[in-house]
Amino acid sequence: MAWHDLRVTAQAQQLAGPLSAAVANLCAGLRSQVSPSTAAGFGEVLRRLSAPLQVAVAGRIKSGKSTLVNALIGRRVAPTDVGECTRLVTRFQYGTVDRVEVVFTDGRKQVLPFDADGGIPADLGVDVDEVSHIEAYLTNAVLRDLTVIDTPGLGSLDAASVARTEALLGNELDPVSRSAVAGAEAVLYVVTQGVRGDDQQALAAFTAATASREAGPVNAIAVLNKADTIAAETVEGADGDTWRAAVLLAERQAHTLKPRVADVLPVIGLIAESVETGGFASADADALRKLAALDDATRETMLISADLFVGWDCDVPVGVRTRLLEKLDLYGVRRALAAIDAEPAITAGALRRVLLDASGLDGVRGKLDAVFRSRADGIKAAAALASVTALAAASGDPGERRRVHDAIEVLLAKPEAHQLRLLEALTLVASGAVAMPADLAEEVLRFGASPDAAEQLGLRGRPTHELVAHALERAGWWRSFASFGATPAQSRVAHVVHRAYFLIWQQLRGRR
Repeated sequence: MAWHDLRVTAQAQQLAGPLSAAVANLCAGLRSQVSPSTAAGFGEVLRRLSAPLQVAVAGRIKSGKSTLVNALIGRRVAPTDVGECTRLVTRFQYGTVDRVEVVFTDGRKQVLPFDADGGIPADLGVDVDEVSHIEAYLTNAVLRDLTVIDTPGLGSLDAASVARTEALLGNELDPVSRSAVAGAEAVLYVVTQGVRGDDQQALAAFTAATASREAGPVNAIAVLNKADTIAAETVEGADGDTWRAAVLLAERQAHTLKPRVADVLPVIGLIAESVETGGFASADADALRKLAALDDATRETMLISADLFVGWDCDVPVGVRTRLLEKLDLYGVRRALAAIDAEPAITAGALRRVLLDASGLDGVRGKLDAVFRSRADGIKAAAALASVTALAAASGDPGERRRVHDAIEVLLAKPEAHQLRLLEALTLVASGAVAMPADLAEEVLRFGASPDAAEQLGLRGRPTHELVAHALERAGWWRSFASFGATPAQSRVAHVVHRAYFLIWQQLRGRR
């Protein structure tokens, strides 16, 4: 069968690419050769393959997950105050009509409108204990190729939330709930200043409950949220600069969480949400201009603390200052005032851009694009293959398991399937299933951290001729290692890495 010869033509236009199409063909071809229960599982895999890439946002309670979700979507739709909705899984996906569907554990659905402010209603008007999850449909361009799953906060002190979280991590959900979460193929993990010792385990457990795959640089990134709350003087090398402190702390957290994640990026979710969802208006810019016009002594005193900012006597009304704090906090106010000082005639739109830059959201979006969107085809296909493998393993029929295994091996033997083999190799090394010396493991995992050839080679910013030479040298080294120095498991990974370097060498030579 030709690589692009789809048997599932009805889904072809929705598939992420040729790798997803190949796995879809595999599932469609095997359905008549397996048991009805396995065939039903393959049908679910086909459904997920035709859906947009699904990213679950995970993290501890009060880490600002929902605020970040709102910023990414560009609409203040996810509830950020503690309430019944924050204890439920909520899936934000594209729809032609804005609506909320409450899905019950018995499969029933109840349609609700969004509230007057455009968000999910704070009171669903139903017994939350009978609710499986919420489906939120939005006519939002961001969600055309990305479904965002907002999850309950881990580590909640609320007994009901603890039970839901334990059920989520233990993969003990009812079938409807499991379907709501299990479609996630990638994870955005939210941390704050302190990465706890069990964050690695929580991240691994969460991904096991969703995509049934170990978290790694292929399918997981993390963000250091609330970066503006970091005390810069406590971070060595920050020189009193809050954002520099956040960057340094994120680098340290990346060292702790890797290889579970591709990277850790600092972000200020509150500022990002305010400017991206329309919360920062021209009236706020006018208020900031009035604050900028105050004498230096008054300004400096007000910016010492939130209490002084609101309580100090000045011409800007207390209510206005309170609103600015709610939207920007003191860090955002300081950044805005500095921008006005530098350019007194700055427009509200330009000030919004300054604040967006200060939030770090563009960096998070860029990493989402680089790690998730650009690899959506491979990520979805790899997750689908993991599900197919799990379905075969659960079968009680040895012949059925053998047929599925043989079909997967035939697929992976195709030259076009190199990306799938690379994703598999990355997952094996990241999870520790294939042990590698630390320096070699780090070299392998670079292929998962970025699609950029120079970064994959560890030579960012170097001239092309150096990249070409290095790629060819490393391709030869890994080929020799695969043949003479590796264990059988390492050899399988080494052959894949050799081909990855060889393909980079071919790609870079074409640029010269």
